[in-house]
Amino acid sequence: MPWQVFDHTADLGLRVEAPTRAALFEEAGRALTSLFVEAPGVTVQERERLEFALTAVEPADLLFDWLHALLVAFEVRHMLLVRFAVELDEAVDGPRLRASAWGESVDRSRHRLAHEVKAITYHGLFLRPDGDGWAAEVIVDV
Repeated sequence: MPWQVFDHTADLGLRVEAPTRAALFEEAGRALTSLFVEAPGVTVQERERLEFALTAVEPADLLFDWLHALLVAFEVRHMLLVRFAVELDEAVDGPRLRASAWGESVDRSRHRLAHEVKAITYHGLFLRPDGDGWAAEVIVDV
């Protein structure tokens, strides 16, 4: 499995692995959505597309900002996002992300909500090369 959830005191952690950094960001998006709703790959349909553009100082900061943007989309727009197309490149001011994400608004008749994610945290956050691919961990406050 390219990602897994692990317990961390009163929080939950996400451990993500992928062959490329862009794929890691996509997997991290799916992992975060799995905390919002049970069986997102089965119950959530790709009805709407959201666009994201982010720049950060460091790659790990960009991962934090990406997950925070997805959390805001869930909290403010009530969007459950299940498919992601992420492009990463290096800009003069730091790594840059452009992404599309597909999903739909929460429908309580079809979506069983799982966890209330309060925040993405910097505690234990890392993003680094790992063998032939990339690995990351992030702790979320629930």
